[in-house]
Amino acid sequence: MKRFLRYFLLFSALLFAVDTAVAQVTEQIRGLHKVKRKETIFGIARQYDLTIEDLIEANPEMKASDYELKKGDVIRIPLASKPAEPQTTAPATTPAVTPAPSTIDDVRQRAIRVGVMLPLHNINGDGRRMVEYYRGILMACDSLKKLGISVDVNAWNMAEGCDVSQILADKAAARCDLIFGPLYSAQMQAMSDFVERNDIRLVIPFSISAPQLLTNRNIFQVWQSPTNINDATIVRFLERFRNYHPVFIDCNDSTSKKSTFTFGLRRQLEARQIDYNITNLKSGEDAFAKAFSQSKPNVVILNTARSPELGVAFAKINGMKFNYPNISITMFGYTEWLMYTRTHLDNFYKYDTYIPSVFYYNPLSSQTVRLEQKYRWNFHADMMQSLPRFALTGFDHAYFFLMGLHKYGKSFNGAAGVFGYPPVQTPLVFERMGNGGLQNHSMLFVHYMPEHRVETIKF
Repeated sequence: MKRFLRYFLLFSALLFAVDTAVAQVTEQIRGLHKVKRKETIFGIARQYDLTIEDLIEANPEMKASDYELKKGDVIRIPLASKPAEPQTTAPATTPAVTPAPSTIDDVRQRAIRVGVMLPLHNINGDGRRMVEYYRGILMACDSLKKLGISVDVNAWNMAEGCDVSQILADKAAARCDLIFGPLYSAQMQAMSDFVERNDIRLVIPFSISAPQLLTNRNIFQVWQSPTNINDATIVRFLERFRNYHPVFIDCNDSTSKKSTFTFGLRRQLEARQIDYNITNLKSGEDAFAKAFSQSKPNVVILNTARSPELGVAFAKINGMKFNYPNISITMFGYTEWLMYTRTHLDNFYKYDTYIPSVFYYNPLSSQTVRLEQKYRWNFHADMMQSLPRFALTGFDHAYFFLMGLHKYGKSFNGAAGVFGYPPVQTPLVFERMGNGGLQNHSMLFVHYMPEHRVETIKF
């Protein structure tokens, strides 16, 4: 089992030969570097104690979307940029966060020690996804270096069924300030006891059972249960659409699991004495149209998230709009709809569509494009075609927590407004669970606007 990987060797020794080893430079002139086989932009930047941004700024041709580093290329090596002065005090607008008192081992005054304890292997999908997540963490560390924030990373391959005690016996594990992991519920009790005993912050990134969250104040759980997401979505729906007429469309999908949301929303509408109508995809044109108000804007909710039924619903609505052009319609969907943009994007815009989610992958964002390009340069591969993107999730998580520890020390609680980090894909807002740990409660509405713009409304 791989025990650990030091940060300065991470890309060269990462698991199944990531092909990012830094070759010895034998032909070099002052200020220039001749690229050797298998060298990467990341590796060259690390060799000269630069950030990727430093290297790219000195070599503008690297900014091209189709740029590829090749053996024999000669690139310019600039002087390292002066890091920004680190900020160590909380802004006046965040009284909820109290900086920890200065000590000899204040994490704000030294390199932050990070551990990654996830299945980092190429055996199955779990391992491959977590490797991509881990790479996102490393990219965040490189970006933070530009701000003068140093990070020392150790990684352990905590595969399913592994001996957790052997990993936790490593002396480097006990020195961590922050650990990302684990992926499996069976490993939680040992991890919880370990981080509590050593005063380490534990970030659980994905969906596992972690009852220890209720008693261990050192735990941050990112994942939110479907029940919590449903409840929060209903609350936000009622706030956003209080002046709308709700229309529920039965899509005759016996496999749908969206009844928890639609029934819960209907109960809340009834409790508030808000009128709503129910219609069916199989209803005739007249009966279908009668469910809609002609005097108030309508918000449409389907009881399935499947694409075929959504397509039929759009066809029915388009036909109705032809006969009743003055009817105002807004669609309210499900996170799964984010996967259907190739098929339904025009109708999303046309019908002012809102999609509730805990993430938003925007392929047109300059931040996203930049990170995907860097990922390709560093690892000679593209990110997996998944939603959300695991590398972007790892980047957001690491940037958020490392910046928080750097600014507030171990008093960092991830509350709303602690600093102005704009997430690339995955927003985070934490709340304390009684006397236990901290649970993520962030969510957003992805809003496809009729003027063909997309906004994200964060809560």
